[in-house]
Amino acid sequence: MNKSWLRILTYVIMLYMLLAFAWWAMLLFTKNRDAFLAKAEVYKMGMVAQGLIRSDEEFHNTAVYRDLAAAYRRQEWMILGEGLVFLVTLSAGIWFINVSYHREIKANEQRRNFLLSITHELKSPIASIQLVLETLMKRELPREKELDFLKAAFEENERLQGLVENLLFSARLENAYQPDFEELDLAQLVASVIDRVKVRYRNVALDFTAQEDLPLVMADRSGLTSVLFNLLENAIKYGGEHPVVKVRLNAHGDEQVVIEVADRGPGIPESERKNIFQKFYRIGSEETRRTKGTGLGLFIVDQVVRAHGGNINVQPNQPTGTIFRITLPVDHKVLSVH
Repeated sequence: MNKSWLRILTYVIMLYMLLAFAWWAMLLFTKNRDAFLAKAEVYKMGMVAQGLIRSDEEFHNTAVYRDLAAAYRRQEWMILGEGLVFLVTLSAGIWFINVSYHREIKANEQRRNFLLSITHELKSPIASIQLVLETLMKRELPREKELDFLKAAFEENERLQGLVENLLFSARLENAYQPDFEELDLAQLVASVIDRVKVRYRNVALDFTAQEDLPLVMADRSGLTSVLFNLLENAIKYGGEHPVVKVRLNAHGDEQVVIEVADRGPGIPESERKNIFQKFYRIGSEETRRTKGTGLGLFIVDQVVRAHGGNINVQPNQPTGTIFRITLPVDHKVLSVH
């Protein structure tokens, strides 16, 4: 409600300023015309008294009237020019205020969504781990049951650790992240990340294919590991009840490699594709959203890929779903030269 009233007040102020400008312009034109007519009348009466003219028509043909009319027209053009400058300045100011207002509203909404999501994301694994520990402390359980409980607690702890790592990594990306480039076998790295994801998500169908004889890539191991984890978790999160995720790794010429992560979820609306890489951005409202997350994953992916001199784009999958396609230079120096 407060936001609605603030928006209405903003528009009322803008409308008032425009109406005030229109009134000012009309008043100025009227005053200028009255001053011209008054001067012309004084000169005409003086010339009539001196016997130089006898009618208005004769006065209109005099040099005095022509000079007055020329001065009046110049004054009109001056008012019009100043009015246009004022109008352009006012319009620009209103536009900037409006843009800033909407940007602030959007930023506040994203911050609010982030606080809601991060609170839920932190509370959920902590509550699960606490429940497991309380159960183990209060009850005597068979060894098999104890192992099941410990395994569940371990998985929640891994989830919590991943969340904290994402938070720390996103903070580094904006201040002090410098990729530690080394030669990597990208196929081996992708395969190892997929194996770790399979342990955590047992109901997911993960299919990985890689082109043979791929060149080694100069890249940051931890950065690309984070990119792969976030893309795979994103594909699983939005992949439906039984997610199917396909990962493809291919060479693109001699200087680039392409990583594709495809899911069969509902897809991303075209209008949202330019927003999903923003920090804290998540589609929809935090109160009605069913999927977990903080809005940091795709932000991290985009920033790390950029730091490697690569690019990422989003395309619809067929018949449904989304494809994230990452293009990386084999040697990060190659792309920076171009």
